Amino acid sequence: MLKLSVIIPVFNEKDTIRVILDKVRLVDFGDVSKEIIVVDDFSTDSTREMLISMQDQYKTVFHDRNYGKGRAIRTGLRQASGDWVIIQDADLEYEPNEIKLILNKMQEPGVDAVYGSRRLHKNYFKARHSGFIYAVGGILLTILANLLYRLKITDEATCYKMIKTDLLREIDLKCEGFEFCPEVTAKLGRRGIKIHEVPISYNPRHKAEGKKIKLRDGLKAIWTLIKYRF
Repeated sequence: MLKLSVIIPVFNEKDTIRVILDKVRLVDFGDVSKEIIVVDDFSTDSTREMLISMQDQYKTVFHDRNYGKGRAIRTGLRQASGDWVIIQDADLEYEPNEIKLILNKMQEPGVDAVYGSRRLHKNYFKARHSGFIYAVGGILLTILANLLYRLKITDEATCYKMIKTDLLREIDLKCEGFEFCPEVTAKLGRRGIKIHEVPISYNPRHKAEGKKIKLRDGLKAIWTLIKYRF
């Protein structure tokens, strides 16, 4: 049976972790089985205690200190046994049931990578956004990725990236923090891998609600795209 590995990097998400795990657990992928891999990046609220109480239900790894999202994803990738990997944030910005749309595309012949694009969704421009800076930053990163790597994608910074597990391991990730997204995009682009997209919905949270990305993360993302190109 084919299998999908869902990697969930977690840091201080006590208000949402149980909900998101329940949502992912309940998604029915039909003939494709799933494994849920949770990596706690040394949470300092009660998230860690919650995960300890549930670790018999999921593959759970606990970092010994806070490294960053990229390191947590790399830790999860070492545990993955599925044919494909997708990243699921531990907040409620993305709807796990829509992973099925990405998986359907992924199973088409010759497809190696599929991104869930928020900007292709019919309600994107009517929906709530995290703020002007976040929106513009995402657009600029997408434009830069397309220019540098001759891609034709609409949402470089999306969380929902599904990639063949063997391919993701081959590209030798180095990321520690939020630069996971541009590093993956850059290394797929350098290999000439076509990135397919499907529309997904998006329910962003604001900084006051716990959004962790900062300006320096955006600058690092720009540098990552440039670095792997030249």
